[in-house]
Amino acid sequence: MEITDVRIFLREASAEAKLKAYATVTFDQMFVVRNLKVIEGNKGLFVAMPSERAKEPCPKCGFRNAVRSHFCSQCGDALNPAPHPVENAQGGVPPEGSSEHRDIAHPITVECRAAIQRKVLEAYEAARKA
Repeated sequence: MEITDVRIFLREASAEAKLKAYATVTFDQMFVVRNLKVIEGNKGLFVAMPSERAKEPCPKCGFRNAVRSHFCSQCGDALNPAPHPVENAQGGVPPEGSSEHRDIAHPITVECRAAIQRKVLEAYEAARKA
């Protein structure tokens, strides 16, 4: 597998904003992954995989609302405000206060993650300088 294209979409945000850019990565000129994020973390820049907020069904109508929502977006009924554990993508319960997001697409191996991060950050630095 080869990364054949990386496109960077810089954010027009303030210097203190953590989200620096979005990226689109093409593999073997055949498969595209969009919405990777370039984020400024405590230890420098890193690439976050595309993710979505975890959802749970409304007990009344079954509509899937974001976890910890107070009211159903479909029927308007009050949802159970009691905190309860939600499984993360790895099957475990996230620590209290953590984000309730899970990756939509992600590399399986450390080598693949490192290759994607290296290519995206190289493209990000080039786009910043241009």
